[in-house]
Formats: sequence, C-alpha cells, structure tokens
Amino acid sequence: MPKAMVSIELDAPCDVVFNVIHNYDCRLEWDSMLREARLLGGATAAGTGVRSRCVGTWRSAFLALETEYVRFEPGQVAAVKLTNRPPFFEEFAATIRHTALDAGRSRARYIYFFRARPRFLAPFLEPLMNTLLRREVHLRLRSLRRYLASRAA
Repeated sequence: MPKAMVSIELDAPCDVVFNVIHNYDCRLEWDSMLREARLLGGATAAGTGVRSRCVGTWRSAFLALETEYVRFEPGQVAAVKLTNRPPFFEEFAATIRHTALDAGRSRARYIYFFRARPRFLAPFLEPLMNTLLRREVHLRLRSLRRYLASRAA
C-alpha cells in the first residue's frame, strides 16, 4: 500500500495555515489540485464527521473524491478518509500535521496512503499513481505557500 509524506515550511503560524487549508470558501483560490471543493450535508465549516467533495483538475482526470474528516484539531492536525469509490481508488486517507517553527513560521506535513483498484492491476497502477499524486501534493503545497505570502503582503 503506497504511502508518502510531503513537507513544506511556511511563513505563517500553524493556526493561520490550518484555517486557510480547511476554509472551503477560499479553497479554490490556492489549491492547484482542485477545480471544485465543497462541504456536504449542509455543513458550513470543516470538522470531525463533516464530509467534503473535491474534484480534481484535468491532471487528475477530474476525479471526484468524497471524504470525511475523522480527526480535526484546529492548528494541529486534520485527517480524512475516502467515502466514495472513484475510479482506481480502493482506499485513500490523508493527514495534515502542523508544527510550529520559530518567528511565526510553521511546517505542514501532508501524509497520505492509498490502495489502487482493480486489485490485479495494483502492482502496475500504484507506483504510477503514487508518483503522480506525490507531484501534485508538492505543487499544491507550493501553491499554498504563495497564497499565504500574497495574503501577508
């Protein structure tokens, strides 16, 4: 089962970064992986038990992933698990952990794992999917850093 961690240092404190990441009203302003991002079930804010729907860009074949927040500790950590069955994904889960650094800076670590389907193709699909997903997460976190820098200016 592929697993990866992508980390980035940001010129903003943990609580600011956390709030930007989980604010679906501004999500598309910075999230380069998505063309749609919304909360489901009438939710107005992210939190434990809240579900969301995120649709990727052309680079991710416009896949729609619906997830549920299984952990939500503002300023520290949020974790989601996949609740629908998009093509090629049997399972998916991700965690974003925030660590305070010096002078109002922080580190965000995005950790994910997944299992591909159909299972008989997983040995071929998983390395490719992991490479593509890791690249997109790198791009997404750099986009987040640019967004935070533009807000601070």
